[in-house]
Amino acid sequence: MLRPGSRNLITDVDGILVGNEEDQRLRSGVSVVLCERPSVASVDVRGGAPGTRETDLLDPSCRVDAIDAICLSGGSAFGLSSTDGVMRWLREHGRGVAIADVVVPIVPTAILFDLLNGGDKQWDWPPYREMAYAATGRANRDFPLGNVGAGLGAKAGNLKGGLGSASAVDPTTGLQVGALVAVNARGYTTMGDMPQFWAWALEQNREFGGLPPPPHGLSLAVSHDRGDLSHDPADAARADPRANTTIAVVATNARLDKASANRLAVMAQDGLARSIRPVHTPQDGDTVFVVATGRHDLFVDHLTLAELGTLAADCLARAVARGVYEARTLGAARGWRDVFGR
Repeated sequence: MLRPGSRNLITDVDGILVGNEEDQRLRSGVSVVLCERPSVASVDVRGGAPGTRETDLLDPSCRVDAIDAICLSGGSAFGLSSTDGVMRWLREHGRGVAIADVVVPIVPTAILFDLLNGGDKQWDWPPYREMAYAATGRANRDFPLGNVGAGLGAKAGNLKGGLGSASAVDPTTGLQVGALVAVNARGYTTMGDMPQFWAWALEQNREFGGLPPPPHGLSLAVSHDRGDLSHDPADAARADPRANTTIAVVATNARLDKASANRLAVMAQDGLARSIRPVHTPQDGDTVFVVATGRHDLFVDHLTLAELGTLAADCLARAVARGVYEARTLGAARGWRDVFGR
């Protein structure tokens, strides 16, 4: 039976470390997924307004076969400069693609919009490369969730968003899957005005509150009540539909090629659809990366890949709910526990 790993974090996957850095004054931050060794990766972009860097090379037809890290950042397009900080740290440690006598680290990056959350964004130069450098240097296997890293300034529908993570391992085969997500969705992660998360049925070990089932027949009905995504007109971030995006990394210890990693990313996107409504809108930049560390020797055939994709989607859905559940009130964005008194 599959169960969460010992940490219930993406770092339960062998070969994966995570570092976070944030600035409370800015209300923004950066999260870095660091591969202990170069790893196969791919990506699937479903949102209509993505902000990314180095994603084209993750196409199976492109030449680069492995990446060194993945960066998730706040700051909208300004946050793309975070890649530079990760690359600096990697170069200092001799990591990257060797070309003649130079080394070029490969760091795909995605950003979310958190510019209207009340933080001080009046910088001369965006601070994200410095934050990313610090985050990479402190990458390890244990880290908190909620108002952390790229999730610090995030919102999720009518609630405070945040950084979430979850894992699943098979104690029989040793196969591992984990997800890390910065939840900054325009859509809702809870069932309307009820505290239950859309991912409620996938919960493991009371990881997002252990709530009872929603009243029979109401879970779908409340979604229609929220169909207009009502918001406070005084809340600029909610009034503007561009102020959103959910970005994530799914990792596995399976040995995959880029084409299989790409298929896994496609399937993993279903985790966002299982936990956020609506999702993948024209204004979102929803992006899911997949990293395969190859630490497991199990041959992954088409059937195994399909099972792995289902597991990855469930893991990502749980991570979304955990990110919102663990988030705390910040400015006008109220945390789940404050809203529902739990």
